[in-house]
Amino acid sequence: MQTFAIDALNGISYGLLLFMLSAGLTLIFSMLGVLNFAHASFYMLGAYLGVTLASSLGFGWALVLAPLLAGLAGAWFERALLRRVRAGTALNALLLTFGAAYVIGELVKLAWGLEPLAATMPAVLDGPLFTLGGAAFSRYRAFTMAVAIAMLGALWAVLRISKTGLVVRAALTHAQAVEALGHDVPRVRTLVFALGTALAALAGAVAAPVFVVEPAMAESLGSIVFVVVVTGGLGSLSGAFVASLAVGCLQTFAVASDVSLDALGARWGVAISPAWRALTLAQAAPLLPYLLLVVMLAVRPRGLFGQRGDDA
Repeated sequence: MQTFAIDALNGISYGLLLFMLSAGLTLIFSMLGVLNFAHASFYMLGAYLGVTLASSLGFGWALVLAPLLAGLAGAWFERALLRRVRAGTALNALLLTFGAAYVIGELVKLAWGLEPLAATMPAVLDGPLFTLGGAAFSRYRAFTMAVAIAMLGALWAVLRISKTGLVVRAALTHAQAVEALGHDVPRVRTLVFALGTALAALAGAVAAPVFVVEPAMAESLGSIVFVVVVTGGLGSLSGAFVASLAVGCLQTFAVASDVSLDALGARWGVAISPAWRALTLAQAAPLLPYLLLVVMLAVRPRGLFGQRGDDA
């Protein structure tokens, strides 16, 4: 039971990290109608900036400055490039972000090289927070959860309470009316894109001490993020939150399990191919999010709380 509790906390902490990343992608799609394929690249950029800034200025400043710098880069990208192609078809914007992902990846390689970077764990966050039955829950995972919950609260306050949030929500569906009232809708879109990329960079800076910071990290986590946003429903922050926790717990429990697929098939009355019987659930864990995506698309294509599934 104690091990189950630790696995659950680890799964929630991983899920909340996924939410930090998927929330920005969801905001960008909600406001601009663009699936930003470069989103995971901004996550990678945030991780590299976080490691570099932490080594010179300290971990706290890295968490502030890395998202700020990535957000400024995102604002420039939306204003200088994405705004120009959004007047055309949705495919143009999609291809632009797809190309931008490769450009950012190559720039990161030129700036930091091909070797992984070693991120220093802050001393105050190093070590276990508590131990249950021999299994430990680390202080840093608790810190990750706290940052994600604080980000969720800040997003809720900005989007639901503030005047800026009211303008953003109104511009989603009534852009011309909002512009007629004197608000600069293109500027609002730039700010939303900058906020989305800043959230991705924040996730990268937070993840740097516990994940490998290397040029392939965007590809390794980027596909998982798209699983999250599609499963939760395109354009839905609540859906992204639920799907992030589901994927995080699903993978964490699977990795911690030593049950074979043959045993699972026997328990559920499902025939398992002889070639797959020796595999354990832990070995199959990387496939589980994609199986969840396939099931969701087959059963409910709009996702759990989809808002724009028909016109996306």
